[in-house]
Amino acid sequence: MLPDWLDPEFLLRSLGNWALWGAAFIVFIECAIFPVLPGDSLLFTVGMFIAQDPPIISFAGMSQPATLAISIVVLMIAAVAGNVVGYWVGKSISPWLFKPRPGFIGKVFSQKHLDQTHAFFERYGSKALVLGRFVPFVRTFVTMVAGAAGMSFRTFITWTGVGAIIWAAGVTLLGYFLGTIPFIAHNIDAVLIVIVVVSVLPMVVEALLARRRARAEATES
Repeated sequence: MLPDWLDPEFLLRSLGNWALWGAAFIVFIECAIFPVLPGDSLLFTVGMFIAQDPPIISFAGMSQPATLAISIVVLMIAAVAGNVVGYWVGKSISPWLFKPRPGFIGKVFSQKHLDQTHAFFERYGSKALVLGRFVPFVRTFVTMVAGAAGMSFRTFITWTGVGAIIWAAGVTLLGYFLGTIPFIAHNIDAVLIVIVVVSVLPMVVEALLARRRARAEATES
């Protein structure tokens, strides 16, 4: 079982008519500055809910069921907006943000995570803004690295926009179509845990490869 604050199903049901706006806010915060939030699994769950029992959304005094198209557009905008904030954070205060600190915040905003993301960015260049969408922590920090590295805003917004469309639409659509399968609908907790594990896997593989490369370089020298 996931803790409540990481459980997308619990979060969305708790928010009621504000579920879509709450999901968009969480996506915004995760993409902007705080990576320890349920991005992939949240998008999947939004899609699944729309397929099974569309949540009611409230806007300008009106309430209506959330449609797939509206949900994807809202989540894409939230993702891009969050990344723009992350870009300017990286451009402005990344040295201060990642300086050594004790406790949980120090572990989240560690130099190690920044270095791993920088290596990812160096390896893939601008495409890292698309590929990094599917890797927790990298999804947040790659935009900061882009800002700190001096990437032009025009290049940044182009690539991060492409990444937002693929990520927000792709994962939400996946939840929408798979959410109609009875086995998945009846085992949502297990499915969400699998999604978390799969989304973290690329980061683990990248870390292992980086460690292997470092050992090889040390042996050669």
